[in-house]
Amino acid sequence: MDLLALEAKNIKAPEPEKKTAPRPKPKPPKKAKRIVYFEVEIVDLKTKEKLLLLDKVEPTATILEIKALFHKSYPKWYPARQSLRLDPKAKCLRDEDILQTLPVGTTASFYFSDLGPQVTRGTVFLTECVGPLIIYLMFYFRLPFIYAPKYDFSSSKHWVVHLACMCHSFHYIKRILETLFVHRISHGTMPLRNILKNCGYYWCSAAWMAYYINHPLYTTPCKQHLRAMSFFILYFSFISGSKAKKIPYPTKNPFTWMFWLVSCPNYTYELGSWIGFTVMTQCVPVAFFTLVAFIQMTVWAKGKHRSYLKEFRDYPSLRSSILPFIL
Repeated sequence: MDLLALEAKNIKAPEPEKKTAPRPKPKPPKKAKRIVYFEVEIVDLKTKEKLLLLDKVEPTATILEIKALFHKSYPKWYPARQSLRLDPKAKCLRDEDILQTLPVGTTASFYFSDLGPQVTRGTVFLTECVGPLIIYLMFYFRLPFIYAPKYDFSSSKHWVVHLACMCHSFHYIKRILETLFVHRISHGTMPLRNILKNCGYYWCSAAWMAYYINHPLYTTPCKQHLRAMSFFILYFSFISGSKAKKIPYPTKNPFTWMFWLVSCPNYTYELGSWIGFTVMTQCVPVAFFTLVAFIQMTVWAKGKHRSYLKEFRDYPSLRSSILPFIL
């Protein structure tokens, strides 16, 4: 056989070249969004002196974060002690307010004022309640230097005096427990001077009431007036407050049914309790304390009622602030 023919048999035909798919062109990298930084100027409210200029503040920064930056330059003014506002006559800005949502340009000016030393609201509320509890018991047990020496550590023969002490003590013990475990405290701190003012009012009022109710010459009111004690005891069963920010509605607890009529039934029940305590003891200092408490609670209740109406569009229109259909 011809050698060329043999070689031709052994030679394989070349395989066709595989066509490769064209590679996709890489996408161009996205351009990073340009962040517009703010320039924040902090001015003293009284002297109009420029205290600090913060450069390159992120637009998402909160007022609390700005306060923290200010605190680094002025350590004595910690965030809770600072008040920042956009205008000298405007309201203080909230800590959760965001810089880019405020009506300012890229250069923002804030007016600073010192709120003074601060204490937590929980501390103030507890001090307000612990003081009257202890002070009233001092008069009840007739400690020395309160009444005549012959009455030291003596006990009243009137059971109304003992009942009044029980009601007063339970009232403030309940308030202490509510402060610790029930009520939602909206603001973290308050000025230190408030603790002196508030405690002065509650402590002096407790001493004034306790002095006359526990006095050795105290006379017992008519028995029919003792029925009013039910109003005071009724208040002990009502527990109000919520840690969730929502519209409060009545529950299976019958003492919450007052929510159908008022926004702040805790104030309504407390007012009823002090009216009952006034009638039960027939004591002028208690009546005066009840009147002042009613005025103050009305102010608080109206403020809370307005905030509910502003925050919730579907808030029940039938509700009053503290007194059904009246106030």
